[in-house]
Amino acid sequence: MWYEKGDDFVILHIKAQPNASKNKIVGLLGDALKVAIKAPAVEGAANKELVKFLSKTFKVPKSEIEFLSGKSSKLKRLRVPRSEALERLIKDMDEEG
Repeated sequence: MWYEKGDDFVILHIKAQPNASKNKIVGLLGDALKVAIKAPAVEGAANKELVKFLSKTFKVPKSEIEFLSGKSSKLKRLRVPRSEALERLIKDMDEEG
């Protein structure tokens, strides 16, 4: 499963793809949500860009998105506050998959 729901948060399992042409949610890849990120995987640039992108996409503060694991890996676990936009993505992906 690519996410775990808590009371007021969701833990997302993300497969980051740095150096992409634009930031976007690509879709599901196995047990992870594949996210393309424009920034290169250098000195945390892709992680910063990922947090910024998720913050905008799910309409949550950047400061509330937390890395649980995978800061230096393409496979990451992030704790994201629940929001309507995030719930909608989960519902859409579950229907597709």
